[in-house]
Amino acid sequence: MLKVLLRNASPMIRLGANVGPSSFIRSVMSRPSLNLRNISALSKTSQCLISRQNSYRALSSCSILKQATTAVKKQPAKKLINSSKQVGYWLIGTSGLVFGIVVLGGLTRLTESGLSITEWKPVAGTLPPMNEQQWLEEFAKYRESPEFQQLNSHINLDEFKFIYFMEWVHRLWGRAIGAVFVLPAIYFAVAKKTSPRVNRRVFTLASLLGLQGFIGWWMVKSGLDQEALNERKSKPTVSQYRLTTHLTTAFLLYLGMLWTGFEILKEAKWVKDPAKALSQIAKLDNPALGPFRKTSLGLLALTFVTAMSGGMVAGLDAGLIYNTFPHMGDDWIPSKRELFDNNFARKDDASDLFWRNMLENPATVQLNHRILAMTTFCAVFGMHMWVNRRKHILPKNAVRSMHAMMGVVTLQATLGIFTLLYLVPISLGSLHQAGAMALLTNALIFAAQLRKARIPMRILVGGLSTRAAPKATSKILTEAGNVAAK
Repeated sequence: MLKVLLRNASPMIRLGANVGPSSFIRSVMSRPSLNLRNISALSKTSQCLISRQNSYRALSSCSILKQATTAVKKQPAKKLINSSKQVGYWLIGTSGLVFGIVVLGGLTRLTESGLSITEWKPVAGTLPPMNEQQWLEEFAKYRESPEFQQLNSHINLDEFKFIYFMEWVHRLWGRAIGAVFVLPAIYFAVAKKTSPRVNRRVFTLASLLGLQGFIGWWMVKSGLDQEALNERKSKPTVSQYRLTTHLTTAFLLYLGMLWTGFEILKEAKWVKDPAKALSQIAKLDNPALGPFRKTSLGLLALTFVTAMSGGMVAGLDAGLIYNTFPHMGDDWIPSKRELFDNNFARKDDASDLFWRNMLENPATVQLNHRILAMTTFCAVFGMHMWVNRRKHILPKNAVRSMHAMMGVVTLQATLGIFTLLYLVPISLGSLHQAGAMALLTNALIFAAQLRKARIPMRILVGGLSTRAAPKATSKILTEAGNVAAK
């Protein structure tokens, strides 16, 4: 419709006269240049022009102009390329809450408080027991659980209140994260402060956050079901598989929020200073950074897998055995008979002997975690040496992040060793889990700082960098001006 109107429009419109929206002028300027013969022919067919001097006044009342303006206004709005930096700060702040709840979850595990609340009430469970009668009712429910009957039959009501409070705060913190994430997400989407790309990520993260609540109760239920405990020949404790699944989901939420938040803030800086952004983008496009970029992602994956193996160790209480380092007992590693014990196989043909020992044998699981932890330390050390040798081609912030990562991995390895030697005290165990998240955060930041710019951002930054430069005069306007002067 718009193309037809422009084709039949008067010469002044096709010459780009300032009679409509700027977008209309830009679309007009893309048409072929005019010559005197075309202008003369069009002048004869125009019924709105009375003379050249009052042409603008006549055009303002012309129906063609009104229809063209309406057609331009009906064009779909352009999609956002980048999001507001407020969104970036919100995502990073919410990831901090996820960091906190992971540490709190570790404390809940270390204080053996996770099975103190035997029901899942997403709404009614927001409030704790408010009087003595309600406390007695909750304590009565706990006394029916396998954990109380087999492990905690000696505790009184006051001791129960402590473990109940630990689990209640953990669940309340999860509900708070849901509110802090979902409500602002809706606002930012409605206010058009987020690009469609970020909206898709936020929706995925919100879905994962909702799923995390179900996974949490699914994990707790595994420690309350006596039949399930008998099947896996376990004392009253949650399944290590479900515990690690719960931890994995929390880490994925944390990484997703953090990665998206850093990306938004980095792109906001580029938009604010396009000239500086172009030099940074050019440096990131250096082919020599390709191996660093791939290795950084591999390092991030290795750190993640090591942390998840720590979840398996926690689920099996594997840190309470072989409390020596670097040896495991009297030898470097336990015997093959102990690492692959036939008692862990459940099938008659023992076809599940290998993988069940790898995932259910505390000695084997601890050995796996030791190997992964030492591999991660050596990988970070090697990456650190490599970055130091080639730091002249790397962004300065990436070099600083690698230096920090070397310090964090050293601290984390030290915490892991002392946690093992001292039989997993609550303070060291909690710090070790926080150290795992800090190391993973450092690995993510390093990988994000080496990431290339997106193609839409390249176009946007390139356009912004040239906006201040004087624009060349259009040949169409030059020719039209000469014709009008005659």
